[in-house]
Amino acid sequence: MSVSHATVHPVEDPPTTDGEDAPRVRMKDMEGMPGTRGGLALRFSQFMFAAAALVVMATTSDFPSVPAFCYLVAAAGLQSLWSLLLASIDIYALLVRRSLRNCRIVSLFTIGDGITSTLTFAAACSSAGITILIDNDLDSCRENHCVQFEIATAMAFISWFIALPSFFMNFWSLASR
Repeated sequence: MSVSHATVHPVEDPPTTDGEDAPRVRMKDMEGMPGTRGGLALRFSQFMFAAAALVVMATTSDFPSVPAFCYLVAAAGLQSLWSLLLASIDIYALLVRRSLRNCRIVSLFTIGDGITSTLTFAAACSSAGITILIDNDLDSCRENHCVQFEIATAMAFISWFIALPSFFMNFWSLASR
């Protein structure tokens, strides 16, 4: 068998500089990653659209009667709180000029973004289904607040769409370590 083994072809260690470890080259933070202005803009946008979905849905009197709408209110509330928390962390990182490249922090951001964006997407999909049922199939929009339901659902979808770049940037940063 013609397989190369380490004993046959030893691999040399890379040379060191003056007995110290050579400084590692780090990739520059891309806009949209935690602790950057783009990341802060994404977090603030997520917060604004999730809060808008929450406020519009909560101001209707009919939403407690439909579990999908209650789920949208809960998911939008969680998304807005999560985005506001991470926006405040981004503001702090920008003010003290720190990079948020710690593996544990990025892992926490990635997991949180994945969970909240999945919940927001599921809530928006279920609310869209109920809104279509009320509007198109039952023709009972006169008794309900269909316009508010549609606006809240659209805001939840936009919040989810804006949360995706944050999740993918964090995941990519974590996977590239």
